[in-house]
Amino acid sequence: MDKEDKMKDFALGKLNFMLIGAAVVLIAVGFMLMSGGGSTDGVSFNPAIFSKQRISVAPIVTMAGFILMVFGILVGDRKTTSDKDQTEA
Repeated sequence: MDKEDKMKDFALGKLNFMLIGAAVVLIAVGFMLMSGGGSTDGVSFNPAIFSKQRISVAPIVTMAGFILMVFGILVGDRKTTSDKDQTEA
């Protein structure tokens, strides 16, 4: 089996895996932005938990990662779709 036959066995192409990898990184960055803001003694209140970074920026980054993940799974590989069109014609 040559390389092209092995690639046809995969459901996802190289572009899909690159988009999924970028989505995983975005999701991880979003969760890292949400972390922190705890109190030092475990009892007192720390107002840093309500910072703009944790309330607005981090959820937007995380949701962008999840949307990119769905897009990365659903997008078709251009090379395999053009090959299918040529074989059908």
